[in-house]
Amino acid sequence: MAHFSLFPTPLGDCGIAWCGDVIVATHLPEESSADTGRRLAARTGATKGEPSSVIRRAIASMTALLEGEGTDLTPIVCDFGGIDPFAAQVYAATRAIPAGETSTYGAIASQLGDKRLARNVGEALGHNPLPIVVPCHRVIGAGGRLTGFSAAGGVATKLRMLAIEGAQLGSAPGLFDDLPLAAKPRR
Repeated sequence: MAHFSLFPTPLGDCGIAWCGDVIVATHLPEESSADTGRRLAARTGATKGEPSSVIRRAIASMTALLEGEGTDLTPIVCDFGGIDPFAAQVYAATRAIPAGETSTYGAIASQLGDKRLARNVGEALGHNPLPIVVPCHRVIGAGGRLTGFSAAGGVATKLRMLAIEGAQLGSAPGLFDDLPLAAKPRR
C-alpha cells in the first residue's frame, strides 16, 4: 500500500508518495497544500502516512535542492515500473543532468539515439511522475527557449527552480561582465 506526505519547501508544500522505501511519485505545489495532497492521492491511490527514515532522507535531499544546495538526488530509489520504456530512458537521462545545469529536448533525444524524437522527450517529461527527483525543469528548448511546464505555475515555476539552482540560461557571462567600464569602447 502506498502512502503520501507533504513537506515544506521554498516553492510551497510539495508531496511525496512511497511504497516501502521506494518513491512512487512526487508532486510540486498546487494552489494550496490540500490541493497538492488531493492531487497526489488521486494520482497514486496513496493514503496519508508517516515517512520512514529513508523517505525522510529523500525529503531532506529534495528540500535542500530547493533551498539552493547542489544536492545530487540520483541515489534516491524510485519505482519506474509500469512506465513506458522510452519514458523510463528519458527519465534516466534527465536524472543525470546535474543541479545548476540544463540540457535540451533534442540533446536528450540524441543521447537516446534519434534527435528527431525531441517532441517525444517533451511528452514524456510532461507526464513525469517524479518532478524534482526527475528534474524535468532542467530540460529546455533549443536555443535556451523555455517551453511549457506542466506543474502549477507553468514556466514561471520552471524558471524559479532553475534560478534556485543557479542555472545559467542563454549565453554564459563574460569575464568582465560584472565590472564597470572605465572608458567606452572606441568605434
